[in-house]
Amino acid sequence: MIEKVETSRKMVAVTFDDGPNPIYTPRILDLFKNVSGKATFFMIGEHMAMYPEIVEAVVALGHEIGNHTYSHPDLTLINRHECLHEIQYADKIIENFTGRKPKVFRPPYFRYNEDVELIVSRFKYQTIGAVNVDALDWEQPGRDHIITKTRECINNGVILLFHDGFGDRSQTVEAVEVLIEELSIQGYEFVTVSDLLQSEKRIV
Repeated sequence: MIEKVETSRKMVAVTFDDGPNPIYTPRILDLFKNVSGKATFFMIGEHMAMYPEIVEAVVALGHEIGNHTYSHPDLTLINRHECLHEIQYADKIIENFTGRKPKVFRPPYFRYNEDVELIVSRFKYQTIGAVNVDALDWEQPGRDHIITKTRECINNGVILLFHDGFGDRSQTVEAVEVLIEELSIQGYEFVTVSDLLQSEKRIV
């Protein structure tokens, strides 16, 4: 999985998993408007079907949507046919909203094996990880923990992971607000994962 790229530019890719969500996704969109930045949302297909107006808002603002499967299963625990369906169905939903196929994929729970890799390769996706997994924002460890553990990972070309779906994400939104304000002051540019991957030599 790609966690960062080597680049001399002060740029980071901020990503959000498990949305869209009618409460937290719009708040995140407002934060990125304030810094004229872009983010990548790894959306769940069934959530996209539930909240199409939020998906449309994400697309209209120029953010990227990546594939995070249709229903968020552990892909290593289902058969190949089910795995293909999960990825393919989400792929089609994203294409319907955006007019183009997604370029990036993140497996739920970061669970991945040779069978999953073989299926993902059919779609020519880049599989995306993140550097700040110790922030554990999905476990709601507190705003300060999320901020501190993410700060430790900041560098040019990193990919950051947060969540805007499944449960109360108020801690995440509060932490992201602090972090992107700090990074903006430090001169960092907020770009999509695909734009980051095009910038320079990749580090896996």
